[in-house]
Amino acid sequence: MFARLGKLGTQGVVTATVGLVAILLAIGWLTRETDADRPYLTIAGSSFIFNYREAEAFYGFTAVVQRPVKSYSRIEAVFEDPGGGPPIPVSAKLTARTTRYALRTPPLRGIVKGRPYRVDVRLVQNGDGAVLFEDSFTVTSQMSDAVMPPAPLTIGPGYTRNPDLPDGWKASQADKTDAARP
Repeated sequence: MFARLGKLGTQGVVTATVGLVAILLAIGWLTRETDADRPYLTIAGSSFIFNYREAEAFYGFTAVVQRPVKSYSRIEAVFEDPGGGPPIPVSAKLTARTTRYALRTPPLRGIVKGRPYRVDVRLVQNGDGAVLFEDSFTVTSQMSDAVMPPAPLTIGPGYTRNPDLPDGWKASQADKTDAARP
């Protein structure tokens, strides 16, 4: 086989190499992804979080920036209030340090198991205020906030039991059953 390569000559090797490079460039060109093909943001995940030690429940999402955006542009989110109050606006400024941003509500009450809560998200460009991305989705809790204690379980850095909590406080049996079901 190598004997045949010697007969091929320099011109044949150069021609074959140029042809191979042209084929590889064509494949790369046809399979490339341009920034225009991707949205500015993707929502990586969303959920409710119940912090029983602090007696707080909130919900939020993580957004990932997929395309170049001016620094100090804003991700704006409007969360539905489970307690029936006005919508809750939250925003985060974009910086060059990261592409992942977590936005969440302040502590909430009135969360109902299985009910979807609406979230509206916008990416607003710094400077001209152009809306680069807009989306809506829902977040559903798998448990109600009835499982939350009436006050934080612990206080201070040493996890000292909260003296304001009723002695032997436990969630009601119905709430425990509700929390255990998927």
